Amino acid sequence: MARISGVNIPKEKRAEVALTYIYGIGIATARKILKELKFDVNTKIKDFSDEQINQLRQKVESIKVEGELRRERISNVKRLKEIKSYRGTRHSKGLPARGQRTKTNSRTVRGNKRITMGSGRAPSAQKT
Repeated sequence: MARISGVNIPKEKRAEVALTYIYGIGIATARKILKELKFDVNTKIKDFSDEQINQLRQKVESIKVEGELRRERISNVKRLKEIKSYRGTRHSKGLPARGQRTKTNSRTVRGNKRITMGSGRAPSAQKT
């Protein structure tokens, strides 16, 4: 397995799919990286030479991915909470922050999961 940005990249997958195993790289970014390096998107990682993998590693290192990206996202949410913005309060309460309705949807997020427990009838008498 090739290791890029602390992530093991599967060798049996196509290059564009294998790059999506890195947090912060989706299919569009993977295609963009491979196009800039002039690599074929359909080539499997095992078919790349060590020099090509090193080029790929250097290109991915120049992008904000994995731990650095996670820390930035966490700090952004923390900042919203500290300034007591609407989005920050929604994050702290664990509710949807982007305007979704909560009356009928997101019940599990709100902790309002209704579980049906039978018909509600009292159990029938035991036979002796």
